[in-house]
Amino acid sequence: MKKLLTLLFLSLYSLTGVAQDAGKISGIWWNEDKTTKIKVELKDGKYIGTIVYMIPEKYVNGQPPKDDKNADLQLQKRSLIGLQILSGFEYDAKKKEWKNGTIYDPASGKTYDCFARMEGNDLMKLKGFVAGIRMLGRTSEWYRAEL
Repeated sequence: MKKLLTLLFLSLYSLTGVAQDAGKISGIWWNEDKTTKIKVELKDGKYIGTIVYMIPEKYVNGQPPKDDKNADLQLQKRSLIGLQILSGFEYDAKKKEWKNGTIYDPASGKTYDCFARMEGNDLMKLKGFVAGIRMLGRTSEWYRAEL
């Protein structure tokens, strides 16, 4: 009985650690160029990221940039502020990465498969790739920020 209780305690303790690791991705992040802030949060069991701020130098005629590279003509007039650019990320405790996600690149209007890894608490490396081949992609570094 004592062994069973010890095993149960250790199992619950390890699950708590996995949940804490998974949540490390949550927060506000500067993109690589430090022109845009993205809020990453857990929603419906998966991590998403939404643009919440852009530096004023990116504004055109006092307005935030539009999604003008989007292939869908009806979406080209929407603001980039409030646009969800990350979706579907799930934490893989064995690999210590968030996988099965996608990243939308407003500069090209394209969406790529993506995974993310943390280096410490304040640096996130995201890699967008095509055709399911991780080697065919580009890595971007995001830096933890305040809103």
